[in-house]
Amino acid sequence: QVQLVESGGGLVQAGGSLRLSCAASGRTFKNYGMGWFREAPGKEREFVAGINWNGDRADYADSMKGRVTISRDNAKNTVYLQMNSLEPEDAAIYYCAVHGTPYLSGNYLNNPNGYDYWGQGTQVTVSS
Repeated sequence: QVQLVESGGGLVQAGGSLRLSCAASGRTFKNYGMGWFREAPGKEREFVAGINWNGDRADYADSMKGRVTISRDNAKNTVYLQMNSLEPEDAAIYYCAVHGTPYLSGNYLNNPNGYDYWGQGTQVTVSS
């Protein structure tokens, strides 16, 4: 059974930083792309960042470019999201997800339909 457990969310002041972690189990993690998405109240879930199965490609939402970095440690079955210069508009529940097809390449990370398992989410709150 695949499980994804996010951590690292919390309350931060505008301009601050957070590092989210997502620990995965139940699948050969290193063979699959991973993504981070977020959902704010009243808004649809949106793509934040994704990283290819072997780490050679990372994609970011335009609103997050330059402020976030996604990385993965396949030895620890963990993917990270480093977020800097946080703004009140970044407040949301952040979810990690694992893609359903191994060894993919190309432009696919930002499509939520390809991910088949999701974590429970971690809350990020940014005070102004």
